[in-house]
Amino acid sequence: MLGFKNISIHARLLSAAVILITLTTLILGWIGIFMISNFVTKRFHQRIDFMTQYLALNCELGLLIGEKYLLQGLVENILEEDDVMAVAILDQNKNTLAEGRRILSGPFEQINKSVFSSNSQESLTWIGGMEKNKAPEIIGEVQITYSLQGITELINTMKKQVFAGALALILVSCLIFHFISRSLVAPIVSLADTARKVSMGNRDVRAAPGTTPEIIRLSQAFNNMLDSLAKGRKTLVRTYEKLTRQQALVEVGKFSMMIAHEVKNPLGIIKSSLELIKSEFNIPEDDLLLRYAEEEIVRLNHLIESFLMFSKPAKPQFEKVDLNQLLEQIAMGFDIQSSTTGVQLDCRIPESKFEAQADFDLLARGIGNIIKNACEANEHKGLVTISVVEHYKMDKTPHKWELFIQDQGPGISREKKTKIFEPFFTTKSTGTGLGLAFADQAIKAHGGNISIESPESGGCCFCVTLFSNIREPEVLKVYDTDINS
Repeated sequence: MLGFKNISIHARLLSAAVILITLTTLILGWIGIFMISNFVTKRFHQRIDFMTQYLALNCELGLLIGEKYLLQGLVENILEEDDVMAVAILDQNKNTLAEGRRILSGPFEQINKSVFSSNSQESLTWIGGMEKNKAPEIIGEVQITYSLQGITELINTMKKQVFAGALALILVSCLIFHFISRSLVAPIVSLADTARKVSMGNRDVRAAPGTTPEIIRLSQAFNNMLDSLAKGRKTLVRTYEKLTRQQALVEVGKFSMMIAHEVKNPLGIIKSSLELIKSEFNIPEDDLLLRYAEEEIVRLNHLIESFLMFSKPAKPQFEKVDLNQLLEQIAMGFDIQSSTTGVQLDCRIPESKFEAQADFDLLARGIGNIIKNACEANEHKGLVTISVVEHYKMDKTPHKWELFIQDQGPGISREKKTKIFEPFFTTKSTGTGLGLAFADQAIKAHGGNISIESPESGGCCFCVTLFSNIREPEVLKVYDTDINS
């Protein structure tokens, strides 16, 4: 039983086909031989019977007049026929009047026919007008002995030819079925090989489509299963990454609370102490060491506030906000700082209103982080372009608001694009990696999204998309950092 299980489908199909074709061909061949043999044998005996009847009809005159030479000529004519071994003509007393013989191989059979007088067939008139035939008068008898060797050899030759034809038919049929079976089994073998590759870790391989409807459906179902598994695996990986980031953010939150209690208050004391030292000892405002100390205190304080703001985001308070006006106020703040930063803003903001439900402070802080990132990418020089494109529905009501912020920096690689909005990812030596992450979080809390493009002119372009019918998400503290590119 175990050995049978190891036999392939191709071998099983081929074996079954060989057995079925062989049995069918042999049975049909035997039936054909049986029918042909009966037909040939019947026609052979009919032929001999016809020659005997012919001889009996033609020797009537010779028997009536006793002409032996005439009868002997008839005998010689019959002996010229194939398979006739001996011919004899007898009178009514069983005396031989003419005979002939030749040597042939047996087995033999003999056929006898009586010779009737034709005059005996004339009708007589009886008294009362009734007619009655005379009884047939036998005037002699003919005998023909014939050999069965010819018909036997003919039947044997036919059997051999039928057997050879059946064998050739079996071989040709098996050869044809071999290729048909292999073409049917090959897609299954390919599918098994694909499954083996998948089990070894090659998840990109897919099954060939096949050539029959059943194999095509099986391949499609197998490929759909692999696609579903790949999609599920990607979803699982993303979920795991999100859980990992959330766990990291939880740790950041704990760390931020600790910083708030253990670091921020001492920093305030240090800053106040520096102010007292400056006033008591009359230290000038441009003192280098003191200025460095104050700047580092401000930087540390800003870092702590960034941690706290990102780890514990406030719940958005939605109200009707003009997004164009909000953007103008943000740009105005950066324009005031342009004298110190060296970056020029090229603002192209429509004068029309585009109102949406939004949290003014949260959204302003998120968009401000993106503009600040563009200014830093320019290395505090050059031009940052800010433009807005408004989209309207068929009834001319506002629908979609797109903000484009383009810098003239070195741009960003494809690998970094996928990580740019992840917390703590930064390309700057002094960055915290929370500015763009917070911006992404704020935009998504408003039902929008951020994407990154790489213009042909160089630099990097951030696209912020918001909608007029913003609804408050059910969960606001989901830190999803995926990019809609």
